[in-house]
Amino acid sequence: MEKLQYISQGFTKAEQEFNIKKALDNGIKWIQIRWKDAPENEFNKLCKFSKKICLEYQAICIINDHVQMAKEVEADGVHLGLKDKSVETARHILGKNKIIGGTANTIENVLQRINESCDYIGLGPLRFTSTKEQLSPVLGFEGYEKIINDLKQKSIEIPKIFAIGGIVLEDIERLQQIGIYGVAVSGQITNQPSVIHPFRNILNKN
Repeated sequence: MEKLQYISQGFTKAEQEFNIKKALDNGIKWIQIRWKDAPENEFNKLCKFSKKICLEYQAICIINDHVQMAKEVEADGVHLGLKDKSVETARHILGKNKIIGGTANTIENVLQRINESCDYIGLGPLRFTSTKEQLSPVLGFEGYEKIINDLKQKSIEIPKIFAIGGIVLEDIERLQQIGIYGVAVSGQITNQPSVIHPFRNILNKN
């Protein structure tokens, strides 16, 4: 599984498409389409565009929250928030071969996601980020360490955990030392897509 995920950004369909294309041009291999409060028709068009262009670039395309839309455009999967449809429901709709990721903020959430057999867990936020409304309590590096240590003490195999929330390039090595599998990045890649190569290089070293 790819270790770097770009979470799309933009207030309009044109902005979203521009940022997605820019990320793909700079070597991203996994995009999560997230456009909160989008007009349904525009969101539908964005998802169709994204699936098509990701196919051209041989990149994974998953959709945030919208399970039915993921099915409709034949996306590679979906990312579910804690208040979205259940993993079981999404699996039933999308089929067993699609990627299903789930958000977590606490050890309890992580255990829930493990029990639900998520393909990966988006755990965060690491720090404050302006790209997400209704931010969960900030974990900091210590929060990740505590959760990973709790799993080890329970003799639970560490799942594929992606750190999320204000992640920058300098965080990667420390997160990997803690036991984090990968990262999901929005702001830094949108503003500076040239960081994709260094991100992937560091992540894939280990």
